[in-house]
Amino acid sequence: MHAKKRTLSVHERPAMLKDLESKVFDLVIIGGGITGAGVARDAASRGMSVALIEMQDFAQGTSSRSSKLVHGGIRYLENFEFHLVFEALSERALLFEIAPTLVHPLRFVLPLYKGNRVGMFKMGLGMWAYDALSLFEAPELHERLSAEESTERLPLLQGQDLQGSYVYSDAYMDDDRLVHETMRSAVRMGALAVNRVQARDAEFSDGKMTALTAADLVSGRSLKIRGKHFMSTTGPWTDKVAMDLVKKWKPVLRPSKGVHLTFNRSRFDVNDAIVMAADNDKRIVFGIPRHEMFIIGTTDTDFRDDPENVSVTPDDVRYLLDVAGWYFPGANLTADDIVASYAGVRPLVDDGSESESKTSREHLILRDDRNITFIAGGKYTTYRRMAADAVDAALDAYTFEDRARFGVSNTKEPLNPKASAEALEAAHRQVDDFAFENKLGRDAVKLLVERHALEIKDLLKFDPGPSHTDDERVFVMEAHHAIRETMCDSLVDFYFRRVPLFLSRADHGLPLLSKIGRAFP
Repeated sequence: MHAKKRTLSVHERPAMLKDLESKVFDLVIIGGGITGAGVARDAASRGMSVALIEMQDFAQGTSSRSSKLVHGGIRYLENFEFHLVFEALSERALLFEIAPTLVHPLRFVLPLYKGNRVGMFKMGLGMWAYDALSLFEAPELHERLSAEESTERLPLLQGQDLQGSYVYSDAYMDDDRLVHETMRSAVRMGALAVNRVQARDAEFSDGKMTALTAADLVSGRSLKIRGKHFMSTTGPWTDKVAMDLVKKWKPVLRPSKGVHLTFNRSRFDVNDAIVMAADNDKRIVFGIPRHEMFIIGTTDTDFRDDPENVSVTPDDVRYLLDVAGWYFPGANLTADDIVASYAGVRPLVDDGSESESKTSREHLILRDDRNITFIAGGKYTTYRRMAADAVDAALDAYTFEDRARFGVSNTKEPLNPKASAEALEAAHRQVDDFAFENKLGRDAVKLLVERHALEIKDLLKFDPGPSHTDDERVFVMEAHHAIRETMCDSLVDFYFRRVPLFLSRADHGLPLLSKIGRAFP
């Protein structure tokens, strides 16, 4: 039986908290990032009763601080990780179908210069392999450009010693919103998901975990959450959570720091993402155009500190500006051009590789005999597959009857029925009607449609009206939606993880603060 269906609303949080203590759940999940959301959705789709707790905001950790790419990982071909690349490309294709408002096709340009470790011929073989592993179903197949064609396509690109470039397809995403939409889908399927609840300790019977002792960080009240099985999806906190709960634990992670800088889109007159090799090809720096900003970042630096303490340092800024400055000398980038920055920690699994860039992106699932399963590592792109693998592994701890009942996963349907590919197409056809009926500018309507498809109708119920600017109207509607549908309970969370205001605007959206603030309880 599914739990009572709810929405992921701030207003329903008190009832959800009460329900957390109401029964023994089939699965209790610790961690509300993309992996936890994926596991909750997968488990709920099988008919399991599911409870998920997150000690902060959903997606507050690594899941909102990625390069915001959905990709197969062309550089992993060099490590002969063909299975990983094939799986990621298959999942990329599925994400285009189930999350069309969150995952968008993007062309990537990879320039090659004299002295690069990989030349045009070898890279060409890799491009054919990449297309083949996508079963030749990428949005577009790869192109080979000469040096002259490369600088025609990217006028700001460094022309010195340029041999040519390859252009291939991958995608960019709204990483934080992908978490929220996955979590919303899980809740629609019957899962309970509550933020600001921290796992503090575990109770055991005959050496098996039977309950979590947790704290509601809003009220300070202690909770007891009982389950048939438990799962940690805590990313870079995996080793810490394991040691807190099961005490005896051998660390499994090799955390990797990612740093990113954002710029006004107008500073880069490009429509393609750029793949930049650095440190003698040992690291990759991406330049990623989005509709509202341009991101430059990399994700391959060992990091051993507490993930809470990760930050962008002056050395990180200089490094990224130096790499981007060499590839784009005509852009004349300086630190003054930076709009914002962010850093996160990737929970890579320590496989003994000589460098973090060589460390595998395969995920690791450890089913502990003490009745808890841990999942770590992996790629954002493959989160749905990782979740299914984790639940399959956890089922070994259940009775034969439960394994039979919960054996079939069903997560290939759209995350949001109102934002399916068909719904998005229908919403685009109605842009002019929405604009006329609501006296709202066409650009504002188009933005809402691209983000929400037909769910725009629900947002328009909270339109403050034509007495406000279009900008104010859009973000006030977004705030009401975030509160009612993503358990967003603070302005900080809204600015950082619901809309791109802080990262994309030089004023960080602060002029809108008073209007948006009125939407919050």
